[in-house]
Amino acid sequence: MACDSKASAIRYKMALDKIGKVTSVVAMSPPDTREGHDTVDGESKDIVQNWWQANVAKEYGGDEKAYTKAIIEGFSQDDGPDIMIVVDKLLTGFDEPKNTVLYIDKPLKQHNLIQAIARVNRLHEKKRFGYLIDYRGILKELDITIEKYQDLAERTQGGFDIEDLKGLYNAMDTEYKQLPRLHSELWAIFSSVKNKQDGQALRQVLAPKMQEIDGRVVDTKLKERDDFYTALTTFSNAMKIALQSASFFEDKSFDSKRDRYKADLKAFVNLRKQVREDADETIDYDEYEADIRSLLDKHIAGLEVREAKGAYLVGNLGKDVKPEELSDDEARNQTDKITGRVTKMIEQDLADDPYAQEYFSKLLKQAIADAKAMFDAPVKQYMMFADFEQAVKDRDVADVPNAFIDDSGKLNKHAQAYFGLFKHLFDTDFLIDKELDNDKLVAYAFEIDNIVKTAVAEYSINPAEIENAISVKLLPMLFMDLGIDKAQQLIEEVLKITRLGLSRDK
Repeated sequence: MACDSKASAIRYKMALDKIGKVTSVVAMSPPDTREGHDTVDGESKDIVQNWWQANVAKEYGGDEKAYTKAIIEGFSQDDGPDIMIVVDKLLTGFDEPKNTVLYIDKPLKQHNLIQAIARVNRLHEKKRFGYLIDYRGILKELDITIEKYQDLAERTQGGFDIEDLKGLYNAMDTEYKQLPRLHSELWAIFSSVKNKQDGQALRQVLAPKMQEIDGRVVDTKLKERDDFYTALTTFSNAMKIALQSASFFEDKSFDSKRDRYKADLKAFVNLRKQVREDADETIDYDEYEADIRSLLDKHIAGLEVREAKGAYLVGNLGKDVKPEELSDDEARNQTDKITGRVTKMIEQDLADDPYAQEYFSKLLKQAIADAKAMFDAPVKQYMMFADFEQAVKDRDVADVPNAFIDDSGKLNKHAQAYFGLFKHLFDTDFLIDKELDNDKLVAYAFEIDNIVKTAVAEYSINPAEIENAISVKLLPMLFMDLGIDKAQQLIEEVLKITRLGLSRDK
């Protein structure tokens, strides 16, 4: 905040301290204490002198440079002061990118005005642009100031095209007046939904939709979700500006729209959270969410939110769900949610078991095809995919024996994966020819598991030694049944599983 007098700065500081919701510091030069110095405002002299003695003279021995350095360093910290109030200081040479708002209570012109604006135009990951709050009506000088700088630049360094500066700054009303367009663009994503109050139908537009394309199962709703996230971010940022602008509340053309925009913003933010859960997204799209959550709490908390009758709550999957009580839209949403989640489970969680991964990938494609035939029976679709998800979680592969589940019901997934490698790498005729039936493969699997565990325990500090120890033990064991080439092929797959396990542990 730029003030025109030290007394004004101290008064602002005292007012902010009294409010108590923000922290502030003051940067100014020492007060004039020369003998015989008079001031028209005796009170101003007293308040400044007293403040200086209490805050600078006492703590910093009156060393203005040390005091200024300390508050600049504190202001740069994430948990530092919220506001810095300056008097004839830091409008040049002070560069703190997180500066977002400059309150101007001081007459500024030409060079000083440009320098002041530059304090909030630095790029920073947590702001889109800087704000100028003008208490003196000086920003009308900005166009003139920029033109004068253009003339100077042309004389000294070739100049720049004045057209390039369009959009460098905008009045706040030009931002919030975009709201009708941004609001329409946001709703256009849901143009196919007839009843815009139907939350389940809105959710269905964005829920994952897995389809087999060119042999791969892909989510065909990725673009719709990305478009929604982008449109919501743009709309919410415009609302942030609007709700901080007095002119937005004074603008009669928005009288019938403000409450609608607030309600829709809150509903869309909640929908976005729900859709992200449906898609099991782990990417962080929430760089702006803290600001928007604060905005909602401050301006929209009073709006009542009602759950639709019989609605299924997000996150309740598997917790006393009764399929017969699900509506068709709810069942479709839950099916899409499970399908997206299962696809990621197969790709990521089963990466350490190539045979199970291959097995369930084929089943998933078949399940998606079967679901199309059950389009008019969404509850049956849901039940089918719920059972399928449980099978993936349990790694319940049809032709794998139960030998890898101990008496307590715990699965030795690594031993099962080593068993599966034989079936994944070698065809049935080869295994039969070598008399490698399931019993022998199970024995091999447990032996491989013991060798891997021992190597990891003995050489945990040196991964290269782990792999060497595994290879040295496995090659002679497998050579007689598989031959050198196939033994090395299987060992390499065992090492891949081991590397993946070590990386996950880290």
